[in-house]
Amino acid sequence: MPDHLKFYIDGAWVDPVTPNRIAVIDPSTEEMFTEISGGSAADVDKAVAAAKAAFKSYSRFSHKERVELLEACLAEYNKRYDDIAEACAKEMGAPIAFAKEAQAWVGQKHFEATIEKLKSFKFTEQRGTTMVVKEPIGVCGLITPWNWPLNQIVCKVAPALAAGCTMVLKPSEIAPVNALIFAEAMHAAGVPKGVFNLVNGTGPEVGQVLAGHKDVDMMSFTGSTRAGTIVAREAAATVKRVCQELGGKSANILLEDVDLEDAVRQGIGACFINTGQSCDAATRMLVPAKLHDKAVEIAVDEAGKQTPGPAFAEGTVLGPLVSQMQWDKVQRLIQAGIDDGATLATGGLGRPDGLNRGYFAKPTVFANVKPGMTIEKEEIFGPVLSILPYETLEEAVEIANDTVYGLAAYVQGKDVEKVRDVAAQMRAGSVYLNYPDMDFFSSFGGYKQSGNGREYADWALHDFLEIKSVVGYGS
Repeated sequence: MPDHLKFYIDGAWVDPVTPNRIAVIDPSTEEMFTEISGGSAADVDKAVAAAKAAFKSYSRFSHKERVELLEACLAEYNKRYDDIAEACAKEMGAPIAFAKEAQAWVGQKHFEATIEKLKSFKFTEQRGTTMVVKEPIGVCGLITPWNWPLNQIVCKVAPALAAGCTMVLKPSEIAPVNALIFAEAMHAAGVPKGVFNLVNGTGPEVGQVLAGHKDVDMMSFTGSTRAGTIVAREAAATVKRVCQELGGKSANILLEDVDLEDAVRQGIGACFINTGQSCDAATRMLVPAKLHDKAVEIAVDEAGKQTPGPAFAEGTVLGPLVSQMQWDKVQRLIQAGIDDGATLATGGLGRPDGLNRGYFAKPTVFANVKPGMTIEKEEIFGPVLSILPYETLEEAVEIANDTVYGLAAYVQGKDVEKVRDVAAQMRAGSVYLNYPDMDFFSSFGGYKQSGNGREYADWALHDFLEIKSVVGYGS
């Protein structure tokens, strides 16, 4: 690709105002495989100006024209599907099969879901003699993370386009190549110039500037709670809307009647997916005390099947963590679990056997974890499961909700009514019962410090729309 060092602004690939190269590291090898340019306030100004100029015409696109544009975007995305998957494998270490079957796939499915819901979405509603109109909010700043890059890019770009908004995307500088390919697909799809713009760079130099920009009407941010609070503070001065999907520390409650073998094995998958680098990962497994030891035995066996390895190596289940910084954090928190007195059932510190380079972490299970331990409270973002015993279901619910986060929760059991009752008590934006298939038409977003606003399908559309009442419109 020739455009790694360029930004996509106003329908063209352009050089940064001030050259500033950032290395992109392959986490499987710890070696640089390409470079991108880091942007500045001047680049943000250019991109926002292009989006502002394009808004006047694009906001007037008809419903039919927006549907057709999104369908063209999906078609071009599908043409670049393998390129996108290979970029995810290279820059974030996703095993290549997983990159194709999950990382690239979720972007495709979110496009499809948005298109389906857009076709039937009502942008006007008459109430008596008042016409209520849902209109595009304006220029949107979109900041996306490295862990599920296409999921979050499409979850923001697709509804923004569907709503009639224009936008500036700042993808993660850690995993930016997939976003550059995505921008090429948007160009090939015929997205009008200025409607979609991309500026690479760091949070302080691009993200914060975007959040505070006077001509940006709305910010949609996915990332850490720490960074999300910075975006919100920067945005506050101009009273722009801020939608955030932030961290999580999700509980997975196993009820007494559960099929323990199946629930624990699937629970390992729900925790370790994407090498544990998912904000909604089921990282706290709560099991009845009398089932604890057996659950640990099953978890250790299943964790042993999570073969770590380089992204393009045959048989790899767990790729590396994304960076040295992330590897150091996971090691620090594993040590904290040991220091706090949790039982290290399997895994632990250092790299897995046979891997002497790359940011690989051992699949790790802690048993006898108690509420309040560091590993029970902090988001680890690595392949680390904490198993907590509980005596009563009321205690389990209390432990599950005793967190600053509220992104997701999981409940497993055979008694459907009891499972649903526990779900009703969860303070989380999504509750998953008995490991269901992914639903691209559900809402996604969090309570408490996991954020605000909702994504997926038509749920996301509302965040990109303003509501206008035309009073006296007539019958």
